[in-house]
Amino acid sequence: MQKQVIEFGGEPVGIVIPDQDRLKFIAVKFHVIDLDEQRFDTPDDVRSAIRDLVRARNAAPSAHV
Repeated sequence: MQKQVIEFGGEPVGIVIPDQDRLKFIAVKFHVIDLDEQRFDTPDDVRSAIRDLVRARNAAPSAHV
């Protein structure tokens, strides 16, 4: 497998590359940077992690300055 683009909401947010018998996620958008360089079994696992991350951020109360 070569690199594969990962999209979320119709927007490319990173790529996965083969690494240590798994797929390493390389983030290219700031809102998914927390997942950068994490390893996953499948591209669908990456998308699920992104979805969970975005949901958690949207559910968290924002700090007011």
